[in-house]
Amino acid sequence: MTQPNDQDLAIIAKQLGREPRGVLAVAYRTPDGIPAVVKTAPRLPDGTPFPTLYYLTDPRLTAEASRQESAGVMREMTERLGSDPELAAAYLAAHRSYLAERDEIESLGTDFTGGGMPERVKCLHVLIAHALAKGPGVNPFGDEAVALAADNGLRGTAIPADWPKYERVGAAENGAQA
Repeated sequence: MTQPNDQDLAIIAKQLGREPRGVLAVAYRTPDGIPAVVKTAPRLPDGTPFPTLYYLTDPRLTAEASRQESAGVMREMTERLGSDPELAAAYLAAHRSYLAERDEIESLGTDFTGGGMPERVKCLHVLIAHALAKGPGVNPFGDEAVALAADNGLRGTAIPADWPKYERVGAAENGAQA
């Protein structure tokens, strides 16, 4: 993570179509050097609670997250979450890690983190941002969505060339039935 400079903030503003608010750091830069995920303050400058610690800004990644959501990826992930205790435990751990990191900055007095964690998959934008900011192995569904994005043409540009290949997480891929 790096402190954003004026050029970063100008790029982020252009990506968002508005001035960025509450940016603490650039949490992830794409291999081509563009800010793509920002770490945001738990409260915006006007005092509004903002529980989304990691916010996806790169238009290539936000479009891919929306494409995956439209394709039903979240629904299928949530189904696996309900039938695989090991996967549910890993997703719960991701939620707890996210919450602890945000609470180190400022507690909002809530255990809401974002992306649907830990009970469902609700927003791939949040999960992709979390996975890219923290790297593989922290958020199983974020990792999977990033791998799908990499396989969909973003490897080496918006996503690191060495991001692990897509592997569907959970028992379902091993032939287990719910």
